[in-house]
Amino acid sequence: MDELSEQYAELLPGSYDCVDRIVLNAYNTLCHSPGGFRSWWRRLHDGCEEQLDNAHLMRMAGRFSRRVRAFAKAQGIPVIDCGRGDRKHRIAEEYLAAHPVSRGVFLILAARAAATVWEVQRSAKGVICNLAKKTAYVNHYSFHIMDPDWGHLTIKMSGHPPFGAQVIANGHEWVACQAGKQQLGFAKDSNCFTGITDAAALAAIADTLSEPDTTGRLAAVCERWIYSACLCLPVSARGCKGCGCSVCVGFGSWVGVAGWPAPDGGWILRVGGRVNEGCGCSVCVGFGSWVGVAGWPAPDGGWILRVGGRVNGRPAGRSRRRRRRRR
Repeated sequence: MDELSEQYAELLPGSYDCVDRIVLNAYNTLCHSPGGFRSWWRRLHDGCEEQLDNAHLMRMAGRFSRRVRAFAKAQGIPVIDCGRGDRKHRIAEEYLAAHPVSRGVFLILAARAAATVWEVQRSAKGVICNLAKKTAYVNHYSFHIMDPDWGHLTIKMSGHPPFGAQVIANGHEWVACQAGKQQLGFAKDSNCFTGITDAAALAAIADTLSEPDTTGRLAAVCERWIYSACLCLPVSARGCKGCGCSVCVGFGSWVGVAGWPAPDGGWILRVGGRVNEGCGCSVCVGFGSWVGVAGWPAPDGGWILRVGGRVNGRPAGRSRRRRRRRR
């Protein structure tokens, strides 16, 4: 116990230890290498890459922007363009204080920020000679969502392919939602509990965020919203299915992942399960068109995942080269 808590111990009904802000990086691993990005583009355009150029990438970004605003207009969701220095979380808090919201997207904020984009270089004959990855300031769209389990969360998505995103959740919102489901009395001011009827019960709820099961809860909320509320706008549902779009969510310092190839071309993934011990993490929410996923618990609470080795009906391992015999 710290000195301040000791000084006011007689006035405190109890204490709790809660995770505050949780930021998850969401991305399509296929799109972060030149060959992978070309493969993704061909899957999205029926095997053709004649239109893979800077102009069509910009058109894709423009189509995303138009779809966001058309979707918001049809659903009655306000879209606010933010300038440099605007405190976006304050804007969302003020909107929540003044408007009743239900489950789903209730606010979209647009602003420019740095993101990874691809620059296509073609020869005089129109042949792709280089794909250069660079960082540029592009439009980002922050989808503010009310979730039944996590309360207010935000998905901030780049408006330019490959559409990287961040999922921003709050541990206090999780605790408040779970306390409400258990009918515990509490008072909450912004990001702080100011009144608690059962401090021990609230502390027990907060402790669940330090359990290995939290990884599954975070993966579930990502899958619940990132496809249906965000990724469906730049890429249609048909296109998303055809190109094998799956999002890999990195959980910062929550758990760790290691991988090694299996004999048949698949992969064995070692997913660590210890929380808040600085071991790093990258957990795949969806495996795209990979098949044959199996798992079993590891001794330290993590998981061993066995991912089958066939992608789109073809073995995922290295191709065997025939060696010519010397005469």
